[in-house]
Amino acid sequence: MGQQGIVSINDRAQDNLRYIRETMERAGSFTAVPGWGGVCMGISALAASWIASRMPTPELWFALWIGEAFIAFAIGFCAMIRKAKTARVFLKGPGRAFALSLFPAMFAGAVLTLVLFGQGIFSLLPGLWMLLYGVAVVSGGTNSVRIVPVMGISFIAFGTLVLTLGQQWANVEMAIGFGMLHVIFGVMIARRYGG
Repeated sequence: MGQQGIVSINDRAQDNLRYIRETMERAGSFTAVPGWGGVCMGISALAASWIASRMPTPELWFALWIGEAFIAFAIGFCAMIRKAKTARVFLKGPGRAFALSLFPAMFAGAVLTLVLFGQGIFSLLPGLWMLLYGVAVVSGGTNSVRIVPVMGISFIAFGTLVLTLGQQWANVEMAIGFGMLHVIFGVMIARRYGG
């Protein structure tokens, strides 16, 4: 009889701890934004900028950057899951809100990219991509640590500037925006929020 009382107390304590942990996960901010993943995304964008400067046609330039977007997404997603420790943590509470907040602006960016590509308008793409990526990061950043929306605002500001400069600087703009901004903010996130 005494042993059954101990088991039920332990079970009850574990249930309480699980409830507290899940409540804190839902209530807290999403801190699994990967700093080193952002640095790797920036490095891959810098490499893509260098390669893109050698592309002979706008269509090949476009294809290279679409490929880079998929590479950056894979890097960011894998780094975020790794920092969150498991996909289960990422898909619950603030992690889920973070991911869902990114989606509308990213979807709008994909639609506008297809429209501009269909019209053969490549000059607006770098600014559009940075602007809408910044909007997505600010939106997702409302469920994250303070530096994440600041990074998004930086992308919005730079994307707005890029839209006024024109295509002659496209590869430099992409290197600064998707390359250097990711590296700078990635290092800051890694130092302040662990990885």
